[in-house]
Amino acid sequence: MCVGVPMRIISIDGTDAVAEIDGVKREASLMLMADELRVGDYVIVHAGFAISKLDEDEARETLEMMREVFKPEDMR
Repeated sequence: MCVGVPMRIISIDGTDAVAEIDGVKREASLMLMADELRVGDYVIVHAGFAISKLDEDEARETLEMMREVFKPEDMR
């Protein structure tokens, strides 16, 4: 299953960013984004690419739903 995850950008270097969620950091390319992105913005990261921007409330709501769906006890 492929899942895009909401993550907060913590650094940007050209078209590359480091994004973080729950202490997990991942590199993400910004090459697919037409939006101007800044540190602190939330993006959906999929397969190493930021694919869409979302506001903090949307990110938190999506993460809450994902945590409910992917609860560890459901992964047996």
